[in-house]
Amino acid sequence: MNVKTLSVQCPICNKEVLMTGDSPFRPFCSKRCKLIDLGEWASESRVIEGETIENDDDVWTDDLPEN
Repeated sequence: MNVKTLSVQCPICNKEVLMTGDSPFRPFCSKRCKLIDLGEWASESRVIEGETIENDDDVWTDDLPEN
């Protein structure tokens, strides 16, 4: 029986990454690429497109117990 191993391209450098336990940073090829991606999300240069939700401080206060 042949077992196929899934591989993907690293989202940062496009290097092939095997989706196995031997690739601890999957889907990234390295810790460096993983941190680059995290930095891009943190600086908001990567975003998920969608509707902007207005900040309403009263939304969550109804769920809190009163002291």
